[in-house]
Amino acid sequence: MTQAPTLPSREERLLLLEKVGKSLLAMPYKSWNFGDSTGFEGILEAGRLLKDPTYFSFANGWIRAWASRPEPFRRLDCTAPGVAMVEIAHETKDKAIIDSLNLLAAYLMSRTKDRGIYDTWESLCLIPPYGGEELPSNEAKWLANPPGGTCIDCLHFDPPFFTALGKETGREDLVTVGVEQAHAYIDALQKENGIFDHFFMNGVEGTWAPGWGRGQGWALLGMMDVLKNISLNHPGRKKIEDASTKLIYSMIKLQREDGRWWCVVDSERSGEEGSTAGFMATGFARAIKLGIVDEAIVKPAMIKALAGVIADTDSAGELQNVTAAVMASTRKSHYEFTPRGFSVPWGQGPVALAICETDSLL
Repeated sequence: MTQAPTLPSREERLLLLEKVGKSLLAMPYKSWNFGDSTGFEGILEAGRLLKDPTYFSFANGWIRAWASRPEPFRRLDCTAPGVAMVEIAHETKDKAIIDSLNLLAAYLMSRTKDRGIYDTWESLCLIPPYGGEELPSNEAKWLANPPGGTCIDCLHFDPPFFTALGKETGREDLVTVGVEQAHAYIDALQKENGIFDHFFMNGVEGTWAPGWGRGQGWALLGMMDVLKNISLNHPGRKKIEDASTKLIYSMIKLQREDGRWWCVVDSERSGEEGSTAGFMATGFARAIKLGIVDEAIVKPAMIKALAGVIADTDSAGELQNVTAAVMASTRKSHYEFTPRGFSVPWGQGPVALAICETDSLL
């Protein structure tokens, strides 16, 4: 295994951030879909570090337009970039955005639950396995008529949004819901080794797809956001801190010498995946700032992950080896054969976030 690449200078990192930021502004967003959370958070963070108001104006325009007619709501509105939306509402003091965010929160809390978690899918996004592995008969039946279910990605959507909006508006009920949702995701999907499975299906025992790399990123950043938004003495805090540190130390043990992770973190045959290192560099930095990890252990891993994700970014600022929208499958091979080579918010956003979040620690 090769050693971690050399970390570029701050000047070089900021030049790269400009390229990554411009790519984020050019993404074909739809309100809303998976990846928008890291996309818009990356936009806001890039603008802040680059001291360029263009980024905030872009995000504000999107959110303000959405707030002018947020309804009718649909299931995928759970993927709205809630943390970024609350930040924009805070900065602009725009009542229309706050009113629409309260409507969105009410809609999201009207969904049914399984295992204590608001249902994401009425019919889970199961697809035939990438790589073509034949399904056992029971799994083929689920694919033909998918039950509802929820994926780990959504730990980055609902809990941070509820806690951020609750903090902004003084609604303790929303903070409580957000913490409860974070706890439910931890209980449902985190394994004994600290790593999260990808999804569960309603009415089907167990959880599925262990070790998907980017999924660990969604989980870690979601938990970091919740911790940032709740008080230090909140009774639900310790459980989230413990789950976060367990995940972080497990991921450090699985980190390659070159700072990266395999697409499925324990499967070398799954190959390269660019986004996981960006997620981890960001999450490790946030955990250090929150004071919940041993900086002497986590900071070197953060620097290696940052160097790795930068090295995977080409001269145009595009992160390489980013896998497609994974959807879901009951077969591990699906995650090992996911197509890659996409310029998407869940790739470009984490690069921007990693550069920005680590800046004050370097």
